[in-house]
Amino acid sequence: MLNKKVLDEISSKVSEIVSQSPAKDIEKNLKVLVTGLFNRMELVTRDEFDVQQEVLQRTREKLIILEAKVATLESRLEPETPENNTAEQSAAQPKGN
Repeated sequence: MLNKKVLDEISSKVSEIVSQSPAKDIEKNLKVLVTGLFNRMELVTRDEFDVQQEVLQRTREKLIILEAKVATLESRLEPETPENNTAEQSAAQPKGN
């Protein structure tokens, strides 16, 4: 079995070789290309998405509260009965016609 020192040395040598090879340049170029593509696609970060999701949730909650208030106010304005409509119409008509 290889000891830890040998494994660390092999790992560092491999990292050194990869960093000096064209593969490192390809990785950098690919990263720049993908980042540019994401920027053009107008993607948002997860944090930005989560913030907007919270804002939307609060807005929905406010909408539910306002809808309930409107329903309460509408229920207070009960429709007038036919008897009330007749009395109001006769009172509103000028006499002598």
